[in-house]
Amino acid sequence: MSPESTHPAPTWVEGAAGSLWDVDNLPYGVFGPRDSDEPARVGVRVGDLVLDLAPVAAAEMLEVAHVFEAPSLNPLLSLGRGSWSAVRQWAVSLLTDEAARGLVEPHLLPVAEVELQLPFQVADYVDFYCSLEHASNVGRIFRPDDEPLKPNWRHLPVGYHGRAGTVVVSGTGVRRPCGQRLTPGADGPPQPSYGPSTRLDIETELGFVVGAPTAIGERVGTAGFADHVFGVLPLNDWSARDIQAWEYVPLGPFLGKSFATSVAGWVTPLEALDAARVDLPGQQPEPLDYLRVGPGAGYDIDFEVLLDGETVARPPYASMYWSPAQMLAHLTVNGASLRAGDLFASGTVSGAERGQRGSLLELSWGGTEPFTAGGRERTFLEDGDTVTLRATAPGARGGRIALGEVTGTILPATG
Repeated sequence: MSPESTHPAPTWVEGAAGSLWDVDNLPYGVFGPRDSDEPARVGVRVGDLVLDLAPVAAAEMLEVAHVFEAPSLNPLLSLGRGSWSAVRQWAVSLLTDEAARGLVEPHLLPVAEVELQLPFQVADYVDFYCSLEHASNVGRIFRPDDEPLKPNWRHLPVGYHGRAGTVVVSGTGVRRPCGQRLTPGADGPPQPSYGPSTRLDIETELGFVVGAPTAIGERVGTAGFADHVFGVLPLNDWSARDIQAWEYVPLGPFLGKSFATSVAGWVTPLEALDAARVDLPGQQPEPLDYLRVGPGAGYDIDFEVLLDGETVARPPYASMYWSPAQMLAHLTVNGASLRAGDLFASGTVSGAERGQRGSLLELSWGGTEPFTAGGRERTFLEDGDTVTLRATAPGARGGRIALGEVTGTILPATG
């Protein structure tokens, strides 16, 4: 395996050079050919093709060849940072060395002819709340007579435990959830009632996929982030705002969040984002020692939110207050263990401008200020709506790389 340079050699794969899926990207996914009973296995995307890694690794008799035959990235995740880097260097070499072309080219499949699976088995799922702009907006909407931020917000990355079993891959339909929500009372204040959510929303987020595990009682400092996090993917934490508003005091989100979380089918390796590293916007007051980070702790990733094919927002991840290294450090500071396949997410990404808000709650200011999409005024999601999140970041070759997109369509409630 030859080392990958800062600027990889040009790829021989037709149409990939200079694209959003050049060799400075190479995200991993789990795929199977469409309309086929072939077992799912691990591949990397280059251009508009997927490289089936299992037969190539077997032909080269790689010691880790078996991990590419699995219907999940979890065996690869468990290998740790040294193996992740070596596998990436090997894949780059295969796709840039003309001498490897005869071996590799028969195992390149068009993206349009494969079906992506959930890329990893989700062990645990934690969602954070790390955008200052989003947290401030939500505070003003939900608690208009109170301070937007609670006293703890600038001292620690606030989060909650989600439901791993309802994390689904992009393209999976999202059923409108039912639950308790307040409705106007006939002769008095609002009363709780049961029924489908009428304020269904999205949350534009970046998810982080954990590989290397830890033992119970072990902590991961901010400097250990890259040793434990394999890669990233866009994530949509669907939210039923009416159910959430009634249930979240005093213990936080529950049924308003746990019905579905959608993730992209491609996991971008952390190393592919080296050129996207940026400083955090600034933290005041200075965090406690275990949360301190140096320069380059943030990421310059630009999101795009599409509602039924129309762009309605462009949230900038570079504006996030808390870094992913701080999220992981706080997640484990009490000794909570990590497992391969753990997923933690940033919380909604929102910027300072209205067009940078990463949720419909913010775009419509709680439903009181509709935004325009499809030539009409909109607030929350309607049955049949399709939401797509896209993201790009600077790449090592001087252009941009794409993260896998995540899409979901709202299905009517049942029961």
